[in-house]
Amino acid sequence: MPAVDAARAAPSAFFIGLMSGTSLDGVDGVVLHLPAQGRPQVVAHAACTLPPALRDELLALNAAGADELHRSAVAAQRLAALYADVVAELLQRSGLRAADVAAIGAHGQTVRHRPDLGYTVQLGAPALLAERSGIAVVADFRSRDVAAGGQGAPLVPAFHRAVFAVADTDVAVLNLGGFANLSLLCADGRTLGFDTGPGNVLLDHWAQRHTGQRFDAAGAWGAGGTVLPDLLGAMLADGYFQRPPPKSTGRDAFHPRWLDRLLAAAAPDAAPQDVQATLAALTAQSVADALRRTLPTVQRLVVCGGGARNVDVLRRLQAALPGVECSLSDAQGIPAEQVEAAAFAWLAQRALHGLPGNLPAVTGAAGPRVLGAIYPA
Repeated sequence: MPAVDAARAAPSAFFIGLMSGTSLDGVDGVVLHLPAQGRPQVVAHAACTLPPALRDELLALNAAGADELHRSAVAAQRLAALYADVVAELLQRSGLRAADVAAIGAHGQTVRHRPDLGYTVQLGAPALLAERSGIAVVADFRSRDVAAGGQGAPLVPAFHRAVFAVADTDVAVLNLGGFANLSLLCADGRTLGFDTGPGNVLLDHWAQRHTGQRFDAAGAWGAGGTVLPDLLGAMLADGYFQRPPPKSTGRDAFHPRWLDRLLAAAAPDAAPQDVQATLAALTAQSVADALRRTLPTVQRLVVCGGGARNVDVLRRLQAALPGVECSLSDAQGIPAEQVEAAAFAWLAQRALHGLPGNLPAVTGAAGPRVLGAIYPA
C-alpha cells in the first residue's frame, strides 16, 4: 500500500507548507507527513517562480512609496493565487485530496521586518488561499512572537532540532535564504538561533545589476573574482554583526543603498566581479564568525535554503570552518530548497494543536507562544 494511502487513516498527519523568502525567487511548497512517532517526511514538493512584475512590486513594497495599502492588498492577492496553484500541484503529485490535508502553513512574503518598532509584515491573503484551496490556512506566524517582545525570527530552530539533531553532538543548521540564519542544536539539549546577516540578498541584487541574471548560478561569477579586503572589512564593521543574539534582520538593514554607500567609501573603482566575490565572502565569513562565537564546539554544519546551491559560498564557508563537517540537508533526507516550507507545515500543526511554535531562547520573546492566525476551510 502506498505510504500516502496507509496514512490516510490519520488525516491530520498531512500538512502543506508554503514559503516565499526574502530572495524573492519563487514559492516552494511541500506536503509533510507528520506521524505520531518518528521524523517528519516530505511526501511531495512543488515550486514556481515569481512573475517578474509581482517580484518587482514585492521588492518595491520593501520601501516607502505611493498608495502602499492598495498595492500591498493587490500584491497579496496575486501571491495567494500563486500559493493556490502550488497547493493544487502538490495535491496532484501526492495523490491527496484537499480533505486529507489538515492545514496549510503559509509564511507569506516579508515586506517589512521591524521588531525594534514592534511589528513585522508578511503579505499573503490567507483568507483567499483558504477559499481557493478548500483547506484551512495558518498564517501570520511571526507577529505573536514580536508582540511578546521577541524578534519574530528565526522560527525554524525547533523544527531543525526535530529533524537534524544528533545525540551527544553539537550540530548547527544554516539556512541560506535572502538572509542567513543559524540554528544551534547543542548536545546538552539547548536550542538557540539567530540571523547572521545577508545570505543571497545582496549577491542576487549585484548579479542582476551587472549580469542581467536573477542570481549567480552556483556562484560561478563570484568564484572568478578577487575579494576586496577593504570593502569586506567595511561591511563586517556594521554593528549588526557584533550584536549578541537574540537578533534578526532583513532588507530594512541590508539593502542596495547600504552596499552602495560602503562601495563609494571603500572601493569606488572596484570591478563588479570582485564585488560579487566580496559579497560571497561576507556571507561566508559572517556565518563562520557567528558560529565560532556562539557554538565553538560545533562538530557538524547542515546547510539548507536556496543559497545552499551556491558552490562558491559553500567553499568559502568550509575554508573558514576547518574541522567542521559541512553537508547539505539533502543528505539528511530533505533537499535544501524544501526545508523552510517543511518547517512552516510543522508550525501549522503546532498552531492547530494549540502548541507553542517559538523558542524564547531564540527570539527573546517573554515566553512560549502559539504562533499563527487560523483561517478555517
